[in-house]
Amino acid sequence: MIKFFLSLIFINQLIACTGIQITATDNSVVNGRTVEFGSVIDMYPAVIPRNYTFTGKSSTGAGLVYKSKYAAVGMYCFDYEVLMDGMNEKGLSAGAFYFPGYAEYATITKKNQSKSLSPVEFPNWILTQFATIDEVKEALSSIAIAPTIISSWGAVPAPFHYIVYDQDGRSIVIEPINGKLVVHDNELGVITNSPTFDWHLTNLRNFINLSPYNSEPITVKGVTFAPFGQGSGMVGLPGDFTPPSRFVRAAIFSTSVIPPETSAKGVDLTFHLLNQFDIPMGVARQKEGNKVGVDYTMMTTVKDPQELKYYFRSYADQTIKYLDLNQFDLNGKMIKSLKTKSPQTNMDVSSTLQ
Repeated sequence: MIKFFLSLIFINQLIACTGIQITATDNSVVNGRTVEFGSVIDMYPAVIPRNYTFTGKSSTGAGLVYKSKYAAVGMYCFDYEVLMDGMNEKGLSAGAFYFPGYAEYATITKKNQSKSLSPVEFPNWILTQFATIDEVKEALSSIAIAPTIISSWGAVPAPFHYIVYDQDGRSIVIEPINGKLVVHDNELGVITNSPTFDWHLTNLRNFINLSPYNSEPITVKGVTFAPFGQGSGMVGLPGDFTPPSRFVRAAIFSTSVIPPETSAKGVDLTFHLLNQFDIPMGVARQKEGNKVGVDYTMMTTVKDPQELKYYFRSYADQTIKYLDLNQFDLNGKMIKSLKTKSPQTNMDVSSTLQ
């Protein structure tokens, strides 16, 4: 069990998750994300087998009953065994990202209750049911995300939007707007938080001058001005932790890096890229009365949909671990999860010097 102890009152104020995708020269793809939150979260790496039955929750009672068509690996939160971030055996990945101020779920009635899911269950439904982006798009009209209160997430329905990647590198963002699910094709493979995805794309136009190449010297009235050093093409890159600034950095970094040769090398590169979004405890705070909430990077995950490996590391333990879906019985009867607390791993290598 990986625990994070912070006050629940900041659940709506301190949220900062970032997702990216990169493509290797062999056309394999890797996607990854950070997980930040301003409240207590217990996260458990887990594997869900095929033919496991789930019953969705809605604001008016039991919702959609469905059985996992595909096995999946990822993370579930608190004691609720549904994956909020993960990848299935077909290489389809999905994850929930906080979306405060914009998420508005469907109105649940007797007519649509039987096809409803809570906001935290939606990624799990995608991961266990579909193999491609096209299948996800086609099925969205068959379900409704209900404004369901899950006690561990607070006193109001947790506001989320969602990203989906398939093994071919296609990606979409799904946003609950005015009670309907709005789908955006996501050519960049990038996501953060509020505002809406299309707003972030428009905002990118403010930064089209940025380049990984250094600026050329210029001469003004006979005086030559040259850059001080490396990185001058990125002058003006926003460096704060707000969702718009992180979206800009994620888009530029993930599209300007030198592509890796394989997905295995892409995993390492994705972790390096996500280091740019790592928030140390204390640099992003929210004060309300005498209480201070702190947003920091609790977890970083990377998925390799070719090898079906799900990598992760936590704030307390920077050692990269992974679950290999190929090593599990995908027809097993139980959900398997890791519930041991990860220790801080500092290794003394003094005696190994020669």
